Amino acid sequence: MSDASDTIVAAATPPGRGGIGIVRISGPATRAIAKTMLGHVPQPRHADTAVFADRDGRAIDTGLALFFPAPRSFTGEDVLELHGHGGPVVMDLIIRRAIELGARPARPGEFSERAFLNDKIDLAQAEAIADLIGAGSAQAARAALGTLAGEFSREITSLTTQIMELRAFVEAAIDFPDEDIEFLDSPAVRGRLTDISGRFERIRRAASQGRALSEGLTVVIAGRPNAGKSSLLNALAGHDAAIVTGIPGTTRDLLRERIEIDGLPIHVIDTAGLRDSPDVIEEEGIRRARAEMRRADLVLYVIDSGAGPLQGELEALANDPPVVAVWNKTDIAAPPAGHSGIAISALTGTGMPALCERLKTAAGYRAGDAGVFSARRRHLDALARAERLVQSAAARLAERAGFELVAEELRLAQQALGEITGEVTNEALLGAIFSGFCIGK
Repeated sequence: MSDASDTIVAAATPPGRGGIGIVRISGPATRAIAKTMLGHVPQPRHADTAVFADRDGRAIDTGLALFFPAPRSFTGEDVLELHGHGGPVVMDLIIRRAIELGARPARPGEFSERAFLNDKIDLAQAEAIADLIGAGSAQAARAALGTLAGEFSREITSLTTQIMELRAFVEAAIDFPDEDIEFLDSPAVRGRLTDISGRFERIRRAASQGRALSEGLTVVIAGRPNAGKSSLLNALAGHDAAIVTGIPGTTRDLLRERIEIDGLPIHVIDTAGLRDSPDVIEEEGIRRARAEMRRADLVLYVIDSGAGPLQGELEALANDPPVVAVWNKTDIAAPPAGHSGIAISALTGTGMPALCERLKTAAGYRAGDAGVFSARRRHLDALARAERLVQSAAARLAERAGFELVAEELRLAQQALGEITGEVTNEALLGAIFSGFCIGK
């Protein structure tokens, strides 16, 4: 967790060379650092041309300085941004000077963490910053921007308010036991439950789409040697990402390619052909292939349509993760009658549109859906938990019994939704979330 008494510093631009590099400083010593390094504290929210000086007064660099006084800044603290030339040596010298003047290097995500702790953003918005930076498609970026603007949080807050109002009805009925049955069986209460159920469904649908956009789908291409796995990777990627030959065992290591289908980011991994091999290098590739299959969201198991599967080959595959049989080389031979899976020719493109649709279905993704906001697995888990609690409460109300338990289940549902925005949280969760951020965010 952040120590608000510290002043932190980090580069806000990526490592390497560039036309501009930005160093960000935040915390109580920011004004003193600005006065010493620049000779003055810049006018708030105005770009000042300044010399960034070292301890001997010599120029490290000349650039723009922007000062954002607390609380009207990203972190809610005094913030100074120094925009200099984007060379790694220059950036390092500026950061070292800030450290000499009392700052310390920022941890990953610490600027965003301070913004959250100072109530500038909620937890869902903080996560959207990382999602926006890592967006793998234009649709993913728009969804992340919507969450950063508070669209997801407003939906969660509105749902929480509805549950809180229903809970107030229930607790009022508990206080008046002679009238509780008629009171809780009223159209007003039934109408509230219907509205809450409908809102859960809408939010879950939009959040599921958002998770698919932000996290994408990890797909492993597996199968026996020469089934056409690398040809399938090339067909999905739209270029020759993998070497294709007629020699079994050409692919020995993992090949990774990031593609996009109608805005859905997909991480595709081509693997070594699965067979018993005396070759030590090939055997290691097969071991890595099986490990990636276990970690994937979906496995595309490629089969040569002409050769067909070996006895029990498909039956031997576990369905965790799900496995889709892909019958390849249909330009040469048709797959067996009554086959399960998708028939394609990676060479001619036959069947590829159907395969792409299958990938979108596996991710729960529908291209062109409006009102999508970026979300993560933890958000969906919290939503599902809250929905189950509300459903349980509704069942108890229908049975006209256990009203104290109904009130408690509604309270726990509120708490689950509070985990999404950060109203209910703990240090371990915050540490896990912000540790995955860039250093300068």
